[in-house]
Amino acid sequence: MSAVVLAARGWIGTPYLHQGSVRGVGCDCLGLLRGVWREVLGPEPEAPPPYAADWGEAAREELLHAAALRHLWPARAARPGDVLLFRMRAGAAAKHLGIAGRTGPGPTFIHAYSGQGVVESALTPPWARRIVARFAWPAGE
Repeated sequence: MSAVVLAARGWIGTPYLHQGSVRGVGCDCLGLLRGVWREVLGPEPEAPPPYAADWGEAAREELLHAAALRHLWPARAARPGDVLLFRMRAGAAAKHLGIAGRTGPGPTFIHAYSGQGVVESALTPPWARRIVARFAWPAGE
């Protein structure tokens, strides 16, 4: 199993906390990714600027997509551990992240979700339709 998936599953149950990235204390979807990066790869490649819950929507800037392209590798095939970028509404910026848990039959993803914290959810068709990009971790993690 992927070291990324193992690390991400260790965050399950962490409460949701906007801009947080501390396992067991609180995180948002970006904070989950940042925390898993630190556990698996080491120091984060860049610190995110402060951001509001609705960041990027007014200008429709693809800030997460641009950051992912700076530090991750675009991926085509679904693999456990891949970073998934979601667009939650048509015409809005892509601003939700998850980590693929299982692929193939019964796919899942691990993400931090407001009101739920870090959970592993089924990658149902409504979620899958919102994926706009997949990324692999550096060094093939």
